[in-house]
Amino acid sequence: MSDIQVIILCGGQGTRIRDVSEILPKPMLPVGDRPILWHIMKRYASYGHTDFVLCLGYKGHMIKDFFMNYRSHVEDMFVRLQPDATGPEIKFLEPCDEVGWGIYLAETGDETQTGSRVKRAAKYIEDGTFMLTYGDGVGDVDIDALLKFHKAHGKLVTVTGVRPPGRFGELEVDGDEVKVFSEKPQAAGGLINGGFFVMEREFVDRYILDDTTMALELEPLKNCALDGEMRVFIHDGFWQPMDTLREYHLLNDLWAAGTAPWKSWD
Repeated sequence: MSDIQVIILCGGQGTRIRDVSEILPKPMLPVGDRPILWHIMKRYASYGHTDFVLCLGYKGHMIKDFFMNYRSHVEDMFVRLQPDATGPEIKFLEPCDEVGWGIYLAETGDETQTGSRVKRAAKYIEDGTFMLTYGDGVGDVDIDALLKFHKAHGKLVTVTGVRPPGRFGELEVDGDEVKVFSEKPQAAGGLINGGFFVMEREFVDRYILDDTTMALELEPLKNCALDGEMRVFIHDGFWQPMDTLREYHLLNDLWAAGTAPWKSWD
């Protein structure tokens, strides 16, 4: 399946990882020589999904600049300065592997929470199925299998359930039905919210009432689960957010060693 939009939440301030950078917004923190946001997008693109909506917030202009000047940021280039005011001669020396990516860069507010970001970006979200994830975590989630699972159960939302230490939204499940969506419990066991959602546009219209909604993980997803409209896709493979300095180094070490589990492209 291709041509399904991917919504990425890119607006948070990343206060827990300020010891890496006080300058960059969290999605622009590098893994290797590219922002973690690029790694997330490349994972989806490797499955044929290249239509993105980025929900911008804190220092969103830096994300805009990266994509508006994408080739100059990532490729070798030749510049010949000119003696007049016509500007330099510029030649890019490598082909661009990301030709054809379509990216909406949606300003959703510096202080806005996740539910409101989705609602404010909804004008760019098409009817039908879309995917949504966070701009600060990677995994080797099988996107094809995730979509197939979502289409088979026919509910409004699929959340990817993972099993790292419990400091994220815990899921209480019965089979593949999500019974309770509990955000950041004090002590969690079992499955937690790993992002990598698949949603129907109806979820946005029904559960995010306006753009003053707080976190997506509070009333919208909780109420969706209580209504029986959420299922869990269990992912037992690699999944790692980048919330701390230790996690930043972990992801960079994996990339440097050539063993990054999320890398699904040549």
